[in-house]
Amino acid sequence: MSAHESNLHTISPEMPAMFDGVKLAAVATVLYIIVRCLNLKSPTAPPDLIYQDTALNRFLLKSCSQMTKEYIPPLLWGKSGHLQTALYGKLGRVSSPHPSGIRKYLPMQDGATATFDLFEPLGDHQTGDDITMVICPGIGNHSEKHYIRTFVDYAQKEGYRCAVLNHLGALPNIELTSPRMFTYGCTWEFAAMVGYIKRAYPKTQLIVVGFSLGGNIVCKFLGENRVNQERVLCCVSVCQGYSALRAQETFLQWDQFRRFYNFLMADNMKKIILSHRHSLFGESPLKKVDADLNRLYIATSLMQIDDNIMRKFHGHSSLKEYYEKESCVHYIHNVDVPLLLVNAADDPLVHNSLLAIPRTLAAKKPNVIFALTLHGGHLGFFEGDVLFPQPLTWMDKVIVGYANAMCQWEKQKPPCQGVHLTGSSCIEAKA
Repeated sequence: MSAHESNLHTISPEMPAMFDGVKLAAVATVLYIIVRCLNLKSPTAPPDLIYQDTALNRFLLKSCSQMTKEYIPPLLWGKSGHLQTALYGKLGRVSSPHPSGIRKYLPMQDGATATFDLFEPLGDHQTGDDITMVICPGIGNHSEKHYIRTFVDYAQKEGYRCAVLNHLGALPNIELTSPRMFTYGCTWEFAAMVGYIKRAYPKTQLIVVGFSLGGNIVCKFLGENRVNQERVLCCVSVCQGYSALRAQETFLQWDQFRRFYNFLMADNMKKIILSHRHSLFGESPLKKVDADLNRLYIATSLMQIDDNIMRKFHGHSSLKEYYEKESCVHYIHNVDVPLLLVNAADDPLVHNSLLAIPRTLAAKKPNVIFALTLHGGHLGFFEGDVLFPQPLTWMDKVIVGYANAMCQWEKQKPPCQGVHLTGSSCIEAKA
């Protein structure tokens, strides 16, 4: 036997063992990456709650069990805020129903036409009262979005009338009637919808609900003028960022891929604006239109679009002024009705630093509860066992559960107690 043949004979038995070790290391590396990316080792837990110990808050937490129980997302992917957000963004919801509503058109003073969809309840409310949910969707959203349809169908079955604002310019088949579209904090259309509901149903009481950007709008609306809080039982805000000025810096960071999400949302805003280019820019000088459109085409962030296009709809002189004037952080302390603020710790769009706003508010004001879940992403909050999510989300159940508890409290409260939580001695007498 030659020396070469001898070497082959002695080395070859070791080769399979070496390759097995490489494959094992590769599999271990892939599994480690999957575990880290899907956050599989993260525990499940009840929401972290910040609130003052009042009789009303104790009643709400006791009556709305979802807020004190573990939120359990789907095992394989539900602990990833990115996947929760992606599934919400791509599908909205699973097996979304098709509630039947009537579209209403409201002429505005500046020539714009606000629209909202009205859905009547599918049964009696548990209190027997007439209750209407006035709902403001997220950025560029409307009543036809799957997550809105799912929530409306659930609320209808619980006995609520639902009015859903269609953000100005968001519906692809509705033309703008003035050179203006929705902005981050303009409350005009929402106020028009609420005014219509109050006039059309003089005995109804209101539950105010806002999702993401809609959460900013509804909290700003209630805080702008205390008259806006009349006949309002409570307000629920989900996944909003509270301050656009503080958020703009975080949206340029790559932490949690926030810069990438910024790019995607900017691209969607471009499509909405360009679909209404003739209504928005038709009467402007040609050179100005070309300059605005050129800046819009090259924009890669919401901030660039806001600075070049959005702030000008309301005559703001700078981006800073636009964000200051349109953020609810400067108005939310004026809200005296019961207020539930919900966020997720793994929301890739809302930086943790922004959550100091609701934490501080809940610690100072007795009408506020701040609920922070470990998981849920941005407007995800899917529930399920292993892989497939349920049609209803934790978010849907919490909003309706909180609203039900608030209606029950209002029904059985002492005569001296108003919904705005005045008269602390009367409140505590109910404990």
